[in-house]
Amino acid sequence: MRSQEFALPVQYIRQIADQVARMNAEMPASFRRKHWDGMPSGDVQLLPLGEFEQLVQDAITTTAEPAFGLLVGDRMQINSHGMLGYAAMNSATLREAIALMEQYLQIRTLLVRVRHAVVGAEIHLSFEEAIPLQLPLVRRSVLETIVLTIKNLFDHITAGAARTVYASFPFSEPPYAALAREMFGCAVRYEQAWCGFVFPADALDIPLSMADPITQRQAIQVCQKELDKTSRQHSWAGKLQRLLLETQSTFPSLNVAARLLNVTSRTLHRRLVEEGTSYRDVIDEVRQLLAVEHLKVGKLSVDEIAFSLGYTDTANFRRAFIRWTGLSPSAFRDRV
Repeated sequence: MRSQEFALPVQYIRQIADQVARMNAEMPASFRRKHWDGMPSGDVQLLPLGEFEQLVQDAITTTAEPAFGLLVGDRMQINSHGMLGYAAMNSATLREAIALMEQYLQIRTLLVRVRHAVVGAEIHLSFEEAIPLQLPLVRRSVLETIVLTIKNLFDHITAGAARTVYASFPFSEPPYAALAREMFGCAVRYEQAWCGFVFPADALDIPLSMADPITQRQAIQVCQKELDKTSRQHSWAGKLQRLLLETQSTFPSLNVAARLLNVTSRTLHRRLVEEGTSYRDVIDEVRQLLAVEHLKVGKLSVDEIAFSLGYTDTANFRRAFIRWTGLSPSAFRDRV
């Protein structure tokens, strides 16, 4: 199981499960072990990459549908893409919507990056694979889902004014190529050097009828907040913080933490410095978070909390807590 983690909106996972259910197939065990039904659609789930690939592979296997990715992509609506879809829908032009996709698609998925290029009288909207998928059927299925759902999004916001010329995929032609052409509503080319679709360049600046600058501005503000949060989650400081929170009382050394994060201690130190922090600073932040939580819960004494956080002297813990909050641990506990 590949351990690299990436964030995926719960809504996307649910779309996969819903498609399995719609096809009257037995829900795979990999889906039944999870509890996404009770999670809000706007939530984001951190998944090991191997686990995500297994989910998609299981969905393809249990439905016996090689075109599963196309079916999922076709049923995704604008609201499947959260505030990013809402911001794109309220764009003044397709050029503006593309710029939003290029800047904010990572809040929906880290699997691909969006780029556009002017090629003669055409726009090539490409989806570059940022996180390579190892299972060929899964890779094909995921790329088909992404390209079709974004193509459908652009069809919707332009009311068909930007007709897709053709879709392009970097894998061999599948047995269901005729179905793909029908679902895309255009030619589909395989064994290409890039993944994406093409539309006329003169469609870039056609005014869009649903444009609403005020609503779009509000949606972009939400997207930016989500992007800032995503950036923190995937920073080295964020990765280290999650690791330390998992270990809690037995904080690993810099060397051990680096090994657990699959880098050298020198690399981890350098990455943290580049982010304006250090290993000691991150430990300090984690100790503060845990100390506050312990005091709120109220099950441990101040001495026990100090010991659990690795302090050999309770007085040092008290001084650190006053530095963090301006209050002694006892005074803080009296206030909560």
